[in-house]
Amino acid sequence: MATPLTDQEKRKQISIRGIVGVENVAELKKGFNRHLHFTLVKDRNIATPRDYYFALAHTVRDHLVGRWIRTQQFYYEADPKRVYYLSLEFYMGRTLQNTMINLGLQNACDEAIYQLGLDMEELEEMEEDAGLGNGGLGRLAACFLDSMATLGLAAYGYGIRYEYGIFNQKIRDGWQVEEADDWLRHGNPWEKARPEYMLPVHFYGRVEETRDGPKWVDTQVVLAMPYDTPIPGYMNNTVNTMRLWSARAPNDFNLKDFNVGDYIQAVLDRNLAENISRVLYPNDNFFEGKELRLKQEYFVVAATLQDIIRRFKTTKKGVPGRTSFKSFPDKVAIQLNDTHPAMAIPELMRIFLDIEKIDWDTAWDLTRRTFAYTNHTVLPEALERWPVQLMEKLLPRHLQIIYQINQAHLDKIAALYPNDMDKLRTMSLIEEDGSKRVNMAHLCIVGSHAVNGVAEIHSNIIKTQVFRNFSELEPNKFQNKTNGITPRRWLLLCNPGLAELIAEAIGEDYVRDLGELRMLNDLVNDATFIRDVSKVKQDNKVKFAQYLEKEYPVKINPASMFDVHVKRIHEYKRQLLNCLHIITMYNRIKMNPTAPFVPRTVIIGGKAAPGYHMAKMIIKLITSVADVVNNDPVVGSKLKVIFLENYRVSLAEKVIPATDLSEQISTAGTEASGTGNMKFMLNGALTIGTMDGANVEMAEEAGEENLFIFGMRVEDVAEMDKKGYDAMAYYKKIPELKQVMDQITSGFFSPKNPELFKDLTEMLFKHDRFKVFADFEAYVKCQEKVSKLYKNPVEWTKMVIKNIAATGKFSSDRTIKEYATEVWGVEPTNLKIPPPSEPREI
Repeated sequence: MATPLTDQEKRKQISIRGIVGVENVAELKKGFNRHLHFTLVKDRNIATPRDYYFALAHTVRDHLVGRWIRTQQFYYEADPKRVYYLSLEFYMGRTLQNTMINLGLQNACDEAIYQLGLDMEELEEMEEDAGLGNGGLGRLAACFLDSMATLGLAAYGYGIRYEYGIFNQKIRDGWQVEEADDWLRHGNPWEKARPEYMLPVHFYGRVEETRDGPKWVDTQVVLAMPYDTPIPGYMNNTVNTMRLWSARAPNDFNLKDFNVGDYIQAVLDRNLAENISRVLYPNDNFFEGKELRLKQEYFVVAATLQDIIRRFKTTKKGVPGRTSFKSFPDKVAIQLNDTHPAMAIPELMRIFLDIEKIDWDTAWDLTRRTFAYTNHTVLPEALERWPVQLMEKLLPRHLQIIYQINQAHLDKIAALYPNDMDKLRTMSLIEEDGSKRVNMAHLCIVGSHAVNGVAEIHSNIIKTQVFRNFSELEPNKFQNKTNGITPRRWLLLCNPGLAELIAEAIGEDYVRDLGELRMLNDLVNDATFIRDVSKVKQDNKVKFAQYLEKEYPVKINPASMFDVHVKRIHEYKRQLLNCLHIITMYNRIKMNPTAPFVPRTVIIGGKAAPGYHMAKMIIKLITSVADVVNNDPVVGSKLKVIFLENYRVSLAEKVIPATDLSEQISTAGTEASGTGNMKFMLNGALTIGTMDGANVEMAEEAGEENLFIFGMRVEDVAEMDKKGYDAMAYYKKIPELKQVMDQITSGFFSPKNPELFKDLTEMLFKHDRFKVFADFEAYVKCQEKVSKLYKNPVEWTKMVIKNIAATGKFSSDRTIKEYATEVWGVEPTNLKIPPPSEPREI
């Protein structure tokens, strides 16, 4: 339970976690008891922790609502350019603590809950994660919403309110088992249904040629019901909106079209329409061309664009509504988060052409000036390529428009490159080899005024390799916007000890301007600061060790190095390389049990897509190795291995502050950016990694000597691809690698089924696209350097401080400022909207 605040602490009125103040605490307690009463809990003795959580959530929400209304009124009156962030994923995690921090209520709430005799942490643990995303892409969207609100942008997140988010992962007998994530079963105190803004979305049907042009008729209608979630900026009274759409069947669904006679079946069939928002597709970096997924993509886009146009046409009282669309791109910026919302391009064209009766050239000019596209991956299996046949059935008018866009695009290329059929083929929006498919990335590039990658190395790969022809055609269209993370959630919320320590050292401004952290460079040799940073880390490790011991039957040594590898399980992220190193360390201990060894707790966590066989085998291998290592008395406390079950945002908030070593070991040229790498760096972990994604810029910012960089660079990988990768050569040349592979192959880790890992070993020897063996030796040597430095705690902590001081660039505030000025044409503002307690200026 939290210790009560001293008078001196209470007098420290301004804090990065808010003012305490006697009035604030009293008001919060009053609100809490009122809301507890509303939940029909008259007797505190029978209230459950969940009752208390809901009472607190509603109390905090009360402080949001006035600011939310005020912000929206301000936008309505000032009529700024609006930014719309379209994403099929928003991986929000929990909302309560983030809201308390951004409203400056955290300290007052802590004190109020303490005075009420409750445990704040216990209440926070009652909240379900909003797991409406798979990994990096969805979490980035969430960080961006926080930054857009903090920078005072008139911004909206638009997505789908999935009834079931990313599955809950259970590990049973070492295998991943998926369970449905029924995150709404207890209700969600942070959302507000807005049935008054419900909108129709059309599917199927046919196109009829009329005198007034093409008409999409005989469609099936699904209704989109919006649910709004407030997004508070940090201490600026701005509260933006995330609007998520839920599918509803119209009341005449399946009854009006034909007289079925089977009324019951018609009502049951409403589920078919409502399935659109039922479940998040659990694939990360993999395209699954299912009809339901295309329906989801069009559903969010069609509802959102109607909403955007309604808002564009509505102007403040006394001013006539807009009827001309000439100013549309001056008032609306739409960012496509990967190709998932790409159908927005033909949908906006359809609205302009068929409904608003704008001519093609004008409509196309307006559309291109409105959209911008962010690419998130270069892996070919992740690129969306929808079968023409499916699109023709589901969205016939949109396919026509895409063909027309493509025709104009190919005419332009043919004029620039006469007789270059290869150019036409590779740049077409329609792929003709095999069955016809629509290349959604090509549609996004052609239909946008700006295209960006998410780290410098990734943006260069896009320009020079993946979309080279397009960047040669329009070089100014291609930009870089290196990803970032919000320091509110990823420092203040998850690591209050470090956040307060930094505030004491350099002041509080760094929360809004993370670049201020560079001032910590002056303290790299300060013995007191070194000791304090080290103590915060040790406290976090002890706390996380207690959590692990509660959840897993393993004794954790908090003095051991916490070596952490948490992210989606994928071959390109190379959890296998880490696993081979674990077995190598195990073999070294067994060979020479009395030799000095720097103790390690290796923590690996992440979800595998349910249909991704190899990723599931990787999890089984890690859990099988853990069983052997953790139960070997010769190894004892020197080495422990834990597979962290059900890795998610709320678990990341626990493990990241406790980490010593962050594993970022993807094959160079495969990880677009990564953002976990930034979270670990900000929280005082050192990085072992390849020169891939944002690791390259982290090394630039901190100095390569302050990261543990190893392995092939992008050029080396390209060279190896040219001459061919021979896994067997490494196996024969490196004795420790041979020993490890022989153990896996012989069934040392699966004695009941020696053939268990055959698929895995076959892949590593015969068709490993990600060249695990090629980096094995360099990785093991680099890990030896890590252990050597860890033996010198002062030097280790000095390197930690240098890393923290270099994280300024990796704030999502910096990323959003760049998008705002270089893509969206809007300016961030420090303007603080007056709080609800102050009268509005008329």
